[in-house]
Parts: sequence; C-alpha cells; structure tokens
Amino acid sequence: MSNMSGFKLLTFLSGLNFVITYGVFCVEVGINYGQIANNLPSHSHVVLLLQSLNITRVKLYDADPGVLTAFKNTPVEFTVGIGNENVASMRDSSKALEWIKQNIQPYLYHTRIVCITVGNEILGGKDRALMTNLLPAMKSVYAGLSSLGLQKRINVTTPHSLNILGASYPPSSSKFKSSVARYLRPILRFHSTVNSPFLINIYPYFAYKQDPDHVSLQYVLFQRNQGVTDPVTKLRYDNMLYAQIDCVHSAIRAMTKGFSAAAGVNGGDIDVKISETGWPSKGDSNEPGATPENAGIYNRNLMGRIRLRQGTPLKPSVPIDAYVFALFNENLKPGPTSERNYGLLYPTGKPVYSLLESRNLSPPIFDVYSSSASSKPTNVVIIDRILIDLPRIFLIGFIIM
Repeated sequence: MSNMSGFKLLTFLSGLNFVITYGVFCVEVGINYGQIANNLPSHSHVVLLLQSLNITRVKLYDADPGVLTAFKNTPVEFTVGIGNENVASMRDSSKALEWIKQNIQPYLYHTRIVCITVGNEILGGKDRALMTNLLPAMKSVYAGLSSLGLQKRINVTTPHSLNILGASYPPSSSKFKSSVARYLRPILRFHSTVNSPFLINIYPYFAYKQDPDHVSLQYVLFQRNQGVTDPVTKLRYDNMLYAQIDCVHSAIRAMTKGFSAAAGVNGGDIDVKISETGWPSKGDSNEPGATPENAGIYNRNLMGRIRLRQGTPLKPSVPIDAYVFALFNENLKPGPTSERNYGLLYPTGKPVYSLLESRNLSPPIFDVYSSSASSKPTNVVIIDRILIDLPRIFLIGFIIM
C-alpha cells in the first residue's frame, strides 16, 4: 500500500468511525449508490461502510462489475440498471439475453440481485423514440430472465418521475398525463402480469423549491402542520410525500379500470415503490430550503416513518418502501448545485448531517461492547458494532417541530 493510499484509507476510516459514533441508518430503508464523481472511496471501502451502517438494500444506475464483485457473500440485495442509452438495443431479445449473461448471471452465485431497472424517467422526458422502445426492452429483458429460469428471482421495471402525473389534486382524483397514456397503460399491464413493482422518483423538495411562498416547509418536512384533507375521500395528509404516493395509486387505479380481471390482470395489485427521494443539503441562490438542517430533518423523519412501517392514508396497511437519494455527494453531476449535494455522506464517510440528532432530543447512546451479553442493557439492539438505544430512535422524526 502506498503512502497516499494509506492516507486515503485512514481518512475514510476516520469518517467511518464518525458514522459509527454519531449516526445510523434505518434498517428498512434502501440507498441509491450513484458514482458520478472522481473522489469516491473504493468499492471495498463502501462495503465496510454499508456493513457498519447495516444497509442491506442498494440501488445502482448500472450493473458495475466492481460493485457486484466487492459485495459478494454479503447480505446486501441489489437493484441494477440499464441506462437510457442502452434501452433501444435491449429491444433485441438476443442482445438483452447477452446483457444478462454478461452483467447478471456471473454474479448471482455470490451477490444478491433482485431487480433490473430498464432506463430512468423516460416517460417524463421528451424522447418519443425512447418512450416507444421502453416496453419492448422491458419485455426482452424479462424474456431473457425467463429463458434462464430467473424471472421469479429478479424483477423487471423502470423508474418514473412525478412529471408523468397530470391532475394531482386532490390525490384521489389524480390521473396520468394523456400524452403518456399510450406508453404507460401497456407498461402497467406488464407490471400486473409479471408481478413487478411500479417505481416512482418523488421529491417533495421540488414542489417547495418551485413555490416556497405557498408550499408549507413543515408539510414537506414531515413536521407538525395543519395538513391537507382530500375533499373526496376525507382522508387527511400530514405530509406531501404521502399525498404524492397516493396520487400515483389513484392514477394507476384510474388507468387500469379497463383491465380484464378474467385475464388475470388487476391494476389494483401493482405495488408502488419509491425508487428515489431525498433533500439537498446545499443549493444555488434560487434553490430555497437546500440546507443541511432541512435535509437532515427530511431524511430523519422519513426513516422514522419507514421504521414504523407506516402506510399512506389511502393504503394504511401497505408500508412505504423507499430508496433514499443518495449515498454520497457526487461532485461531477451536471446541473444546479443541489444536484451535487443530495448525499448523506461525504466521500470520506463522514455524514453531511446526523441522522439521529434533533433540536429537542439528545443523540442516542452509542457504545462498542467487548464484554459479555449479560452486561448489555435490555432495551438496546446491536447492529454490527453499533449500539442503538431503541426508545430514543423510535421517537426520531416525530419530535422535530
């Protein structure tokens, strides 16, 4: 090991020690691991980091062999992606099968791969050719998995942006844009037929950024507020994320009314999962609310809701399923400053903000035990080497007012 690489490792481990001492992630939450940066830690260091944080669900935007190899023989389950630039070629079933054989099959014995995403936010864009290619590509990938006997082990889906919604108020009356109906309706039929989830990228921050004078910051941050009541269903929403999720549920229900139950197709059975959500810790002058404080509040409160396995008002018995965006700040991402500052961690492993602090609650108790189990308090659970005071963590997200 060179002196420089040794220094980088020492710096990373120092950051990792900071994470172990001052922060921990919600066990049930997933994380987006983007790599548009030139200063990220090695994949082997990321393995150590995620193990220490007890993160076991990771979403990639490609099928990086370095990542999949580094995580072999770990409990981490992966969602891997096919980029928009490769969607057209995936229409060819032989190319889709070859992609699976090269990028998925070699890693399955040692690495858990549970989902393949085909493209990202395609229907929210303007590329009609790409929209036309999307479903055929998804079908080809699914056919390739089926030919290898993997179709029940690995889902095939595609993430959408919230831009595909047209009418969005009230949530119960939400519908998809008519301009995407010709592409989306058969995709929903595909999801229902093969039992794969509908993925949606949801950022309440965008709504606040667009109109901070009229969108309540407390409402988008899961803080105490008057809430919004759907005049049709009389359901009350105390945060924007849940309202947006139910908008998607309602839009799916409206679009799938004509599906044939006799053919085994039921739009109401399509699972909705959040493939991305988060809050930037830094932004430009025209990006209000992009601060470490707000980002911390949003993600702490989100994780608190997920920990309690809460559902939305429309589907209270179905716990929300979300992947936070993102693991690291990515310094090479184009666009406004906020795009490079969604990370929960700096590349050193140090948190951008604590996920366990609040203004009204002292940080949870952490310790590293070397003594016998009988000496440990009865109200704690050990996650890797992190001791977490459960009663305090239970309150996170509900006392930040």
